[in-house]
Amino acid sequence: MIISASRRTDIPAFYSGWFMKRIEAGYCDVPNPFNPKQVTRVSLKPEDVDVIVFWTRNASPLLHRLKELERNGYRTLFLYTLMNNPKPMDPRCPSLEEALATFKTLSDRVGPGRVTWRYDPIVFSNATPPDFHRKTYEEISRHLRGCTSRSIISVVNLYKKVKQRLSGLSEKGIEVVECEEKAFGELMEFMAAVARDRGMTLSSCAQVKDLTGYGVSPGKCIDDAQIREVFGIEVNHAKDPSQRKACRCVVSRDIGMYDSCLYGCAYCYATTSFDKAKENYSRHDPESPALISQSSS
Repeated sequence: MIISASRRTDIPAFYSGWFMKRIEAGYCDVPNPFNPKQVTRVSLKPEDVDVIVFWTRNASPLLHRLKELERNGYRTLFLYTLMNNPKPMDPRCPSLEEALATFKTLSDRVGPGRVTWRYDPIVFSNATPPDFHRKTYEEISRHLRGCTSRSIISVVNLYKKVKQRLSGLSEKGIEVVECEEKAFGELMEFMAAVARDRGMTLSSCAQVKDLTGYGVSPGKCIDDAQIREVFGIEVNHAKDPSQRKACRCVVSRDIGMYDSCLYGCAYCYATTSFDKAKENYSRHDPESPALISQSSS
């Protein structure tokens, strides 16, 4: 079983203490996002876990526990989001300097093959046009040369709640726009070339649009081939049926909960209300089997 920690929230950044307590206990409880009264107990025992895949913007709170995880037989991979958007889009994310430093420290400790750089989702606006992403991607990739061998990109999905939130940025002078096809293709080709120059393979995440013509292959964030390459083990090769049709990730068990991340990113699909996320975080009990216990929801 692959543990996803987590598409729904940043466990390393905000809930690493809870996570390690659940590792010690050997299990955690995960309410069904669509029926909170339905709770599944997920084993976290080393013999039941093939790999733990962390999704994060800040692994710093977990760094000092990595050796402990490895001593206890856990294999770990990191999907590390690192961008440099204007503050109104990413109001509480680590600064670029902080994020780069943590990424490099993590890579030094676990190896570049176990840390994937996510530059996503790409939002096109008057403040973040294609040229902004060209310059930002090139700059970050230059700093990450040798720190990772994989980069993943995607373009924002404008779900209703995301579209409404992004439209609210107009009050701060940011207007979301469509990217003209020619400029989009040139950006994709540029990013693919930069990634190759930095020793990285570039792939896309859950993109309906075919980007292979630009040099960007369809990718898997939770990737059975990467797991085989890094750890020499075979996992379930089936596509995860709980994910979007365009998602190619293999089956995993997510132990996070929606409405619990504090970053406040304007494009976040996992948060319906930032106020609700703050409230849930204030009620979080590190001793609870579930990230946010139902008795306090």
